[in-house]
Amino acid sequence: MTTLAIYVALPALIALAGLAAIFSQTEFLKSKEDRLTWRAPLALVIGTGIVLLALVVYSPYVDILYILLVVPIVCLTCLALLVAAAIRKRPRRCLSALLTLVAFLGVSWGLLREQGTIRAYARWLVWSRSFKAEVLGQPAPANGELRHTVWEATGFAGVANETVYLVFDPADSLAAAHSPGKSSGIPCPFRLVRRLESHWYSVWFYTDENWDECPWSSAAGR
Repeated sequence: MTTLAIYVALPALIALAGLAAIFSQTEFLKSKEDRLTWRAPLALVIGTGIVLLALVVYSPYVDILYILLVVPIVCLTCLALLVAAAIRKRPRRCLSALLTLVAFLGVSWGLLREQGTIRAYARWLVWSRSFKAEVLGQPAPANGELRHTVWEATGFAGVANETVYLVFDPADSLAAAHSPGKSSGIPCPFRLVRRLESHWYSVWFYTDENWDECPWSSAAGR
């Protein structure tokens, strides 16, 4: 699947999952019966969780895509259902719509808050074999630096570039490293180091710095 297809398809799937769950509320609004239902909130929690996790794995821009595209659609739909139930004087339907909204926002907030950690370990679980082969296939650097490859790179038209490296550390010296900090074998100070498994770490550099250039950190005396 191409990057463009991922960015378009996955947010659309999240929106559809949310709207499908919310649609069940309209069936109750059509009915004269006024009763509380957990079906829509539960469906929305499950749908949001599954598809948002998929988006976190495949896209580093999940927060932007999700907040700008999906959240407004689902929130406006929930509010519309809430108003409709209130106009028809169905308090339990109002509560169902409110629970749906709260469930959606709660799950979304929890997953987005931990997206960095979730994304790192999920990507490692899926693609670790190919990344390991790429790094271990490199000759050992003569300058004492650790073997590495780009783990993730983000930015917009060369602005605010963020680079994360996958680093092979046979001595596990990075296990004792503090974030932010410095470590032998890595030329630049780093913002965050995360242990993926024994000997393997992701190292997040400061903005607009990479393995060969760290001008801002040097100027700041980090």
